[in-house]
Amino acid sequence: MTTANDPWGRVDADGTVYVRTADGERVIGSWAAGSPEEALAFFRRKFQSLETEVALIEQRMAATDIAPAQAQATVQRLLRSVADANALGDLEGLRTRLEALTTAVDERREQVKAAREHARSEARDVRERIVEEAEHIAAEATHWKASGERMAEILEEWKAAPHADRAVEAVLWKRLSAARNAFTKRRKAYFASLEAERDLVRARKEKLVQEAETLADSTDWSSTASAYRLLMRQWKETGRAGREAEAELWKRFRDAQDKFFAARTEVFAAKESELRSHAVVKEQLLTEAQALLPVTDVRAARTALRSIQERWAHAGPVPRETREQLESGLRRVEEAVRKAEETQWRRSNPEALARAEGTVNQLRAAITSLEAQLARAREHGDQAGIKNASEALAARRSWLEDAERTLAEFSS
Repeated sequence: MTTANDPWGRVDADGTVYVRTADGERVIGSWAAGSPEEALAFFRRKFQSLETEVALIEQRMAATDIAPAQAQATVQRLLRSVADANALGDLEGLRTRLEALTTAVDERREQVKAAREHARSEARDVRERIVEEAEHIAAEATHWKASGERMAEILEEWKAAPHADRAVEAVLWKRLSAARNAFTKRRKAYFASLEAERDLVRARKEKLVQEAETLADSTDWSSTASAYRLLMRQWKETGRAGREAEAELWKRFRDAQDKFFAARTEVFAAKESELRSHAVVKEQLLTEAQALLPVTDVRAARTALRSIQERWAHAGPVPRETREQLESGLRRVEEAVRKAEETQWRRSNPEALARAEGTVNQLRAAITSLEAQLARAREHGDQAGIKNASEALAARRSWLEDAERTLAEFSS
């Protein structure tokens, strides 16, 4: 047989196949079935198979989250395979690549360990927050329905939360269980006290209902309505009984109120109708009174107004919303008649006429005297005198106009 050479090995004349390594040549097989080139090709294919496995684990390490233990087992197996591989190729290069993977596996193991610790820390924080919220609810909650629902949700959140260290989780679970038990005890105690309070409220409202039913047939409208308002205020201040008792007591209370106020409304409606009829009469009387204006005959106006006032008094009360309009209308007529009487009296009073004439004469005399003073002051250039006389003269002339108007009223 002839020999054959390859960069990584050779086949000698007796068919022995060698691979070249850093430590020298190593026999990897014997070939007698064919040519030396076929022997080299066979052992190259065995190397390529090993190289493919190495490339595959490199890809998995680079592209997937392969577990460090699994990766390490594969690398160690391949290292053993490469160490005594009957293959022709760069076995030293494969060993170097696998040793690099060993370092990568160690790094991956540390990363996984750190990630696991981080996840456990986060899981501990999550469960700690769950427990703290449960303890807060157990200590301070007063909205029992919402808090009870939240406690149920917290339990489900605990079940779904990631796991922490077993010892830590056991301590936190103990705290969560204690919080849930404390909440349950507080809620039971609250509802027990609430039931006792509701029994007391029910007894108080029973008395209020009895009072309301006693007043239902009263015809003392004002005081009874006030009594019902007081009862209603007490009802609101008393609190609530149980749902069924509250509904039954409220129905009795409301029925008693409705009976009284329905009767009062019927009576008031009849009274309102009567008041409106009185208003119609007074509107007619007001129209009759307004026809007296303006007053031309004081005596006849006074006689007619007296008759209207008497009929007005006998007409009776009117609705509140029309009372002021009617009363003020009549008062305006009464005021006009009164002023007409005063004017007539002043005109027929000789003493008043004499006083008016005297006032006019006195003012005219004063004006004549002041006009003379003003003339003398001007003649002598007395500026102060001119000023004083002018001011006094203006005042007297104004007074004279008023006095003459008053005197004119006596002659009109």
